[in-house]
Amino acid sequence: MIVPAAQHVHTLLASYPDFPLPGILFRDLNPVFADAVAFRAIIDDLSERYRGQFDAVAGIEARGFLLAAGIGYAAECAVLAVRKGGKLPGTVLTEEYDLEYGSARLELEVGQLPAGSRVLIVDDVLATGGTVAATARLIERAGYVMIGVGVVLELAELDGRSRIGDVPVHTIVSV
Repeated sequence: MIVPAAQHVHTLLASYPDFPLPGILFRDLNPVFADAVAFRAIIDDLSERYRGQFDAVAGIEARGFLLAAGIGYAAECAVLAVRKGGKLPGTVLTEEYDLEYGSARLELEVGQLPAGSRVLIVDDVLATGGTVAATARLIERAGYVMIGVGVVLELAELDGRSRIGDVPVHTIVSV
């Protein structure tokens, strides 16, 4: 019997109160990713939702890299790494953004794909939407077209979707 990705996430998701700061409940997907059957179910779920609609998948550092690599392999498409600031050589685009507990910077190398390439953005968690919104701006500034967002877990009470705009968002589990 094939178990849906959402069931794997509900079963394996770990939660840590007051991490990294008091008052924050950290949802840890590492136990989900460490389970081969669960990881495959997640990759299949995210890949199938947008099948045929994208030319590349952009993974946001760090756990988004895991998802993007799996989806890129499954969909036989290009993989883009959206890195934390200061990690990429050469010419990069930079976006500053706010997190639920601080601020940060993301970067994307320019010229990796032809202009107009359709890109799916993936990450592990959609919280306040700052990271995904910054990635969307990078994708658009690079001359690509963002076709959607795929995440494993959405923290619905933080209303991250409101910062992303009209783009389709596929979430495996929303809490």
